[in-house]
Amino acid sequence: MSTTEVTYRAKGVNFTEQGAEKVQAFLATQETDVSTAGLRVGVRGGGCSGFQYQLAFDEQRDGNVIFEDQGLRILVDGQSLPYVDGSSIDYVDSLQGAGFQVNNPNVVAACGCGSSFRVAEDEQVSAV
Repeated sequence: MSTTEVTYRAKGVNFTEQGAEKVQAFLATQETDVSTAGLRVGVRGGGCSGFQYQLAFDEQRDGNVIFEDQGLRILVDGQSLPYVDGSSIDYVDSLQGAGFQVNNPNVVAACGCGSSFRVAEDEQVSAV
């Protein structure tokens, strides 16, 4: 029985200028080791469109893919990477509220409230 090795070439995940400023401001107020801490970007099943983002400040874990942008770390677990690869993390302050927003080129549909999304069926690697 032969095995096939699949290599995935990540485009990366980055911050907008405003997104990076908010992450830097938050980390500056924490007693955290910035050499291993960063913004965790992940997805989980749920919501009316199929997937929801999970964003949290966290420490690096085994199996994470780490992207560095503007002196900050973005932590992505291996299962979430195909769904968020190529995304940009922004911080938006509007009448609807303030918070981080993921600008994801892989999204083909999103719910009306913007809290869940769907990717093209042929881009899904595995269920999260």
